[in-house]
Amino acid sequence: MILITGGSGLVGGEVASRLAGRAAMRLGLRDTAHGGDVAERVRFDFLDPSTFDAALLGVDRVFLLRPPQLARARHDFGPFVEAMQRAGVQQVVFLSVRGAERNPLLPHRQIEKLLEASGLAWTHLRPNDFMQNFATVHRADIRDRGEIWAPAGQGRTSFIDVRDVAEAAVRVLTEPGHERRAYALTGTGAFSLNEVAAILTEALDHAVVYRNPGIIAFLRHIRAAGHPLAFGLVMTGVYTIARLGLAATITPDLEVLTERTPGTLRSFVRDYTDAWQR
Repeated sequence: MILITGGSGLVGGEVASRLAGRAAMRLGLRDTAHGGDVAERVRFDFLDPSTFDAALLGVDRVFLLRPPQLARARHDFGPFVEAMQRAGVQQVVFLSVRGAERNPLLPHRQIEKLLEASGLAWTHLRPNDFMQNFATVHRADIRDRGEIWAPAGQGRTSFIDVRDVAEAAVRVLTEPGHERRAYALTGTGAFSLNEVAAILTEALDHAVVYRNPGIIAFLRHIRAAGHPLAFGLVMTGVYTIARLGLAATITPDLEVLTERTPGTLRSFVRDYTDAWQR
């Protein structure tokens, strides 16, 4: 039995849909009205230990996602790690982020270290920035104003399709041999946001340009769009890494795991065109 935390979210939902029919699974959700009908749903909250036992009953593998509002690794995730130990969980697959191993201040790295010290068999997935951010975080700007707002300078990023991340997660959850390993997941090409804007312009019925704001202007823009400041700070960190040229690396890990070539940025744009049509 596989427990998927965050099963109604972008990545967790995609993992659940791909696992359907391939393995027994349970979705751990703060609100069990969400999550669709692909699996059993159970109430689960990292900050409410009373929800752990039912979620972990009969579970031997866990797909662990960090809710963005939780940043204190030991406080927010320590009790659940202890519950997994008691429940006899055999493997924890953690959705981390690109470069976490080089940044000890990241909550993701602190969670990685917590798992590594737990005695549980762990696997870290470290994807680069999601292509789907253009259809979620940046969707309204692209659709309504023909703009991409991000303080990334001219840095390049090897963006990855969430659908490929989910397929990698499914492979790791259902095949042996991935314990105590970390995989850096990237796309097949690295693009500046000017190049992303040009690809979007080719596919849409309106032009898209890249705005390269300063950090303060970007944070104001994020807040005006209704996102919390904490989210804006995380995104600022992501784009600062790109601006410094540290997000362009391309690795073979995804292709090795899934045994196929990752989706391209152009194929992603074609598949999601409706998201940006006016």
